[in-house]
Amino acid sequence: MRRTSVVFWSSLAVVLPVVLWGALAPGSLGSAAEATRAFVVDRFGWFYLLTATGLLVAVIVLAASRYGRVRLGGDDERPQYSTGAWFAMLFSAGMGIGLVFWGVAEPVSHYLVPPTATPETTEAAREALRYSFFHWGLHPWAIYSVLALALAYARYRRGWKATISGALRPVLGDRADGPVGIAVDTIAVVATVFGVATSLGLGAAQVNGGLAALSDGIAVDAGVQLAIIAVVTVLFLVSTLSGLDRGIKWLSTVNVVLAIGLLLFVMFTGPTGRLVGAYTTTLGSYLTELPTMSLQTGPFDPERSEWINGWTIFYWAWWISWSPFVATFIARISRGRTIREFVIGVLGVPTLLSGLWFAVFGGAGVLAQQGGAGLGDQGTESQLFALLDTLPGGVVAGIGAMVLIVTFFVTSADSATFVLGSLSTKEGRDPARPVSMVWGLLIAATAAVLLVSGGLEGVQTASIVAAAPFAVVLLLTLVALVRGLREEHVPARPAPRGPLAQPAAPAVADRVPDGHGDGHGEAVPSGATRDGAVR
Repeated sequence: MRRTSVVFWSSLAVVLPVVLWGALAPGSLGSAAEATRAFVVDRFGWFYLLTATGLLVAVIVLAASRYGRVRLGGDDERPQYSTGAWFAMLFSAGMGIGLVFWGVAEPVSHYLVPPTATPETTEAAREALRYSFFHWGLHPWAIYSVLALALAYARYRRGWKATISGALRPVLGDRADGPVGIAVDTIAVVATVFGVATSLGLGAAQVNGGLAALSDGIAVDAGVQLAIIAVVTVLFLVSTLSGLDRGIKWLSTVNVVLAIGLLLFVMFTGPTGRLVGAYTTTLGSYLTELPTMSLQTGPFDPERSEWINGWTIFYWAWWISWSPFVATFIARISRGRTIREFVIGVLGVPTLLSGLWFAVFGGAGVLAQQGGAGLGDQGTESQLFALLDTLPGGVVAGIGAMVLIVTFFVTSADSATFVLGSLSTKEGRDPARPVSMVWGLLIAATAAVLLVSGGLEGVQTASIVAAAPFAVVLLLTLVALVRGLREEHVPARPAPRGPLAQPAAPAVADRVPDGHGDGHGEAVPSGATRDGAVR
């Protein structure tokens, strides 16, 4: 524990009282959290919308600019992980449990209570899928991308400390190492704890729903969910002890295989042609309506405004509160990629895969609801299993879905403990295992008290409230990234090939004496010293 920073203790000072409050007076915590949520959403919902949309525009412009050629590391460095392993790890960490939980439940809910259309109509079905694409598409991954880029650039290109405050050095200067930097990193850790606890609470509730669907003797209640959290906590702590390259990487690969298997099962046992058609049609309407959906608040329509607050604002806040965790993890596994390669991969691939997931599961759910399956009468946590029951071999698929939820649960918590430990360790280094285990236990305890104090709504409330201060930090991070890149030596475009092409001048790299006295020195990016500081 000697390597822990002040951030570790300041974060504990915020999280521990909340956990104790929830354990000793759950009703009081639930009431206070709901009042805070109502205030934040009513007064600052617009801020969440503008922040998410602004970050999306900014990251696309950044990738398309000349800075897209800047590599997150040395100019000659290459990615640490293969593209396939990279996609698997970032997708599992970024969306896992949420996709499985909401894949059926969200489209069915929008179909029954659509944002603008008449309920249970063809137009309501179209809106249901389009808004599901919207909530899980480009916006969340843009939020992750901006922070992940800033962190990877600061750590691997400039040699600054691998923390949120380190990424803010172009804005904060030396204050990044003082009380201001400590406050920034503490906000990031607290937001991460509550954001991840939200996902783990949803995961525990869905495992409970699956067990209840498979066995009539198991009820859906807080007691069963607390037992599930306890069991899964043991599993992810074991994974934490195995390290990043063994535990998280292996489980992420298992997650992807199981998720693809479940997706193909629903696609080919359901109405395949209609589900594929739903994907292509909804993808087109999502891209067409994206600007309108991104900026709507419903100021003159109370019902519309309430719908946006309950869904879009919740999601944007959830992604913001998740961003320190996901972005730190993505930055950790993205060394050696160019900014353009990074943005295309992080924005494009997960968005397309998330859309396919909702087209298959959400489309099948809406079709089943239209056919009288009554999915809307089930609890949110049970609708996936209710859909699987309508398909041939649904019981076996339900067991597979349970395993998938648990592995996503373990991967998300495992990744989160690593990131929280890194953020609260001096210089943002890889954390000692005891530090990661402390955070793992606290995340589990937070998820437990949130479920007891407010159920699923209490879990969602926590992420909305925790995201408010960190949204400001995200915007400052974008400013810091742009300032840092303006000082960057951008590699020239490759020379054109062909008989008329002029020979390209060799790239010049500064050399810093390496202390060996041989006159060769160590090659570093032009414009930077060995420690990454720009001259």
